[in-house]
Amino acid sequence: MLDKIIAKKREEVEQGKKVAPITYLQELIARQKPALDLAPALKGDHIRLIAEVKQASPSRGVLSPNFNPTKLARTYAEGGAAAISVLTEANHFMGSIEHLAAIKEVVGLPLLRKDFIFDPYQIYESRAYGADALLLIATILSQGQLEKLMSLSHSLRLGCLVEVHDEGEVERAVLSDAEIIGINNRDLNTFSVDINTTRRLRPLVPKGKIVVSESGIRSREDVEKLRKWGVDAVLVGEALVTASDVRAKMKELIGK
Repeated sequence: MLDKIIAKKREEVEQGKKVAPITYLQELIARQKPALDLAPALKGDHIRLIAEVKQASPSRGVLSPNFNPTKLARTYAEGGAAAISVLTEANHFMGSIEHLAAIKEVVGLPLLRKDFIFDPYQIYESRAYGADALLLIATILSQGQLEKLMSLSHSLRLGCLVEVHDEGEVERAVLSDAEIIGINNRDLNTFSVDINTTRRLRPLVPKGKIVVSESGIRSREDVEKLRKWGVDAVLVGEALVTASDVRAKMKELIGK
């Protein structure tokens, strides 16, 4: 599944370069307001929530039949989210880069673009459409790619959440000097989820880093476990978008 997603994404990126070249994206970037800093939003005396705008997933299909990205983002902002993750991959998650731009217009929280990013073009695209930070997935990047994309992101004032899945990827994230490290509890090859992945990998992250746990977080009990394991923030998508009452689910998770 991961290989299929990446192959299709490569086609999209090449098409994007023709339709909206980097020179055009740079013009859009020049009109953007200064990016918000994601890192401070994830620090505090209680666990922080990155709430995800997500319509579908490869494992569960359509999650929200009446999906309204801007309305959902407003609900997240009003409900106490520290930041909002916007899933922009179109073919398997039904996302769109346009969702990012639309949400930027209606909320004042840091926006994290969540996608399969491997090309410098996507960094410019992220900033042009209003991202304040972006996701870099260690498993799809060489160390050289990871560090190059981080450097370009920082030059555009974009934060980076470097996502890891195993011990080797934690080491690579630390070597890249990532400030924010996301531990994904989902195996991207099998799509199985185990929250104990965070318990196993968290001790390998040095002090001073911001640690985010991603995937499989569904209850207050999960959040309390993660807090005890030393996590700073959680990224939650499916549990929120499938909830009958999103605000109530947020309150359950983060107690706000």
